[in-house]
Amino acid sequence: MMGNPGKMSQEDSHRLKALFEMATDGIITMSTEGIIENLNFAACALFGYEAEELKGQKVNILMGSYDRTHHDEYLERYHKTQQPRIIGIGREVTGRRKNGEEFPLRLAVSEVNLEQQTIYTGMLHDLTDFKRAQDRVVQLNAELEDKVEERTAALRQREKELQRALGKERELNELKSRFLSMASHEFKTPLSTVLSSVELIELYREEVQQPKREKHIGRIKDAVNQLTDVLNDFLSLSQLEQGQIAVSPRLTDLRAIISTSVESSEGQLKEGQKVILKLAEEPSRIVTDPKLLRHILINLISNAAKYSSPGMEITITSGWQDERCFISVADRGIGIPAEDQTHLFDRFFRARNVENVKGTGLGLNIVNHYLQLLDGKIEFESELSQGSTFTILLPAQKDI
Repeated sequence: MMGNPGKMSQEDSHRLKALFEMATDGIITMSTEGIIENLNFAACALFGYEAEELKGQKVNILMGSYDRTHHDEYLERYHKTQQPRIIGIGREVTGRRKNGEEFPLRLAVSEVNLEQQTIYTGMLHDLTDFKRAQDRVVQLNAELEDKVEERTAALRQREKELQRALGKERELNELKSRFLSMASHEFKTPLSTVLSSVELIELYREEVQQPKREKHIGRIKDAVNQLTDVLNDFLSLSQLEQGQIAVSPRLTDLRAIISTSVESSEGQLKEGQKVILKLAEEPSRIVTDPKLLRHILINLISNAAKYSSPGMEITITSGWQDERCFISVADRGIGIPAEDQTHLFDRFFRARNVENVKGTGLGLNIVNHYLQLLDGKIEFESELSQGSTFTILLPAQKDI
C-alpha cells in the first residue's frame, strides 16, 4: 500500500538531509528577508564559520563590501518587480570569509515556494582555484605573446641585418664593377702612351730629332704621374677602409700649409691658370694634422684646375665661419650638374659632364673621409658652366 505522495516520509527526510550535508558545494537556505535559516558543512567550511554563528544572521555577512551594502536593495527590487538579477539566473560574486578575506564564487539562487512560506536556496561554488588557473592562463598567454613578439622582433632584426648585408654585397659588386671599368681605362690609356712614346723614341736617333725625343719623354712622365695619382688614390682608399690612417694633430701655420699646397699643385695647373689667395689674418694657426690637411687642399686645388679652362683663376679664401676655421677653393669651371650633386662624394662617382677629363672618382670621397678624421666637414656650391666652390670647415680656437 502506497503512502501519501504529498507528504515526505522520515526516511526521505533523512536522505535529503544527508544529501544536503554531503554536497561538495555550499548550500544556504534563507528567508525572503535574507535571514540565514540553514547551511551545510561545505558552506561553513567555505566561509570559515560554525553553522550556529550564521543561523539568524543576514546573508550579506557573507558578501563582499559592495554587494553587502546593496543586498537589501536587491531583495526589495525583486519583491517589487519580480525581475531577477541573481535569483533563478546565477552569477559570479565576491564572498567574504570570517577572517575578512574576499574571494570569487559562483552563486545560483533558487526560489522555493513551500506551503506556508517562500525561501531562497543558494548554491555556492568557490572559484578561487578556477580564477587562479584563469589568471595563470592569462599570464602564460601574455608570456607567450611576449616571446612571440621577441622572436618576431629578432626575426625582423635578422631580416634587416640580412637586407643590410645583401645591400652591402650589392654595393660591393657594383663598386667592383665600376672599379674594373675605371681602372681598365685609367691604366690602359697612360700605359698605351708610354708604350707608343718608347717605340717612337727608339726611331729618333739623330741629334736633330732631340726635340721630338724630349716631347715623348714628357708624355711618358705625364703618363707615369697619372698612374701614380691613380695608385695613390687606391692606396688612400684601402688605408681608410682598413682604419690605417693615423691622425697626428699639432699646431699648424695655416698660411704656410695653404702656400705649400698651392706649390705642390702647380704641376696640375693648365696654361694661364693661377691661384689667387685671399687669406684672413685670423686664424693664423690651428691644431690639426698638417699632412691630411695638405692632401685635402691639393686635391681640391687639382680638381679646380682640372675642371676649369686654361687661363681661368682659382681663388682660395680663409677665415672664420660659425666658430670654425674655413678654407674655400673656388673656380669658374664647368660646374656640377644639379642631378649629380647628391652623389658627389660617393666612391668612383664622376659627374656626367667630366667624361673626357681624367680621374678615378675617388678624390672627393677620400677628402670627405679625411675631414671626418679631422672632426671637420665639407660643403659646396656649384652651378653648371659657372664654376664650383668647395669649403672645408675645421675646429679651431681663436686664442691660439
